Amino acid sequence: MVMQSSRHWARIGESSFVLGMWLLYGVHRVLGRLPFRLCLYPVVVWYWATRPLARRSSLEYLARLQAAHGSVCAPGVQPGLRHSLRHFLSFAETILDKMLAVSGRYRFEDVRFSGLEPVQALMARGKGGVFVTAHVGCLELCRALADRSPGLHLNVLVHTRHAERFNAMLRRLDPRSGVQLLQVSEFDASTAALLAQKLKVGEFVAIAGDRVPVTRSKIARVPFLGHEADFPVGPYVLAALLQCPLILLGCVREGRAHTVNFELLAEHVVLPRGERDAALAAYAAEFAQRLERLLQRAPYEWFNFFSFWAPMQPAPPVHEQRTAH
Repeated sequence: MVMQSSRHWARIGESSFVLGMWLLYGVHRVLGRLPFRLCLYPVVVWYWATRPLARRSSLEYLARLQAAHGSVCAPGVQPGLRHSLRHFLSFAETILDKMLAVSGRYRFEDVRFSGLEPVQALMARGKGGVFVTAHVGCLELCRALADRSPGLHLNVLVHTRHAERFNAMLRRLDPRSGVQLLQVSEFDASTAALLAQKLKVGEFVAIAGDRVPVTRSKIARVPFLGHEADFPVGPYVLAALLQCPLILLGCVREGRAHTVNFELLAEHVVLPRGERDAALAAYAAEFAQRLERLLQRAPYEWFNFFSFWAPMQPAPPVHEQRTAH
């Protein structure tokens, strides 16, 4: 079957039901998590029922994860609508966790850290690095690490104002947060100079490795869950340009606790002349493999509700994105 070209994820928007989540956050704050869940279910069921693209994309992802690793349901069983609905419910619970984490109301003693040694070593030397992240779990729980390490400063690159709008809501909950959002539509010399300065003073830069940027920049099409998919190469170009370590940062929910996972991908990202594209594809493929390992541990924690494997159409110009709300 020939795969149809998919709309760029930035065209779809990130309907995070912000107003509804504010109301549900208030319910949780006054009454606790159980009443929150009772209010949450009808909201999520309505959203799930009225978003066919997101629903189909959820089922596509779950089916491919099941076929590749058998992580979603029992052997020989195909994920169905109830599994997709569970996926959406996990997304909604994660939004609450984000709000609780940023407001300081999350039980941070329930956060575990794995592979933290490379980050601690960099901080001890006053050096920064590049985190390549994915839309997995609740990365805002790094707030727990920031509380224990006051010198940790994280700059998150976002590609559209959709994400920035939601994160602005989170910043309202804690204006003192050590996390700064940098809205980047195009990566140019001034952006590179800004980020180099931040790393020079020991700050970290985080950039998503599982979404193609808004502008049609270079990508690598690599295997992911048994099929080829587009992955951005920006994180690897950035780490090579800034001459700093590249570290995978992911978060998964395991039972009632969360594990924030760090994995050193490269001490130095090397892009040999004449073999640059092959090297970038190799880094992207390694990232995709390690992302699969995280998803085997927490199959309902990946939140890309668009047709991930279809080749992306170019995104609209920046001015169109800003007026499309």
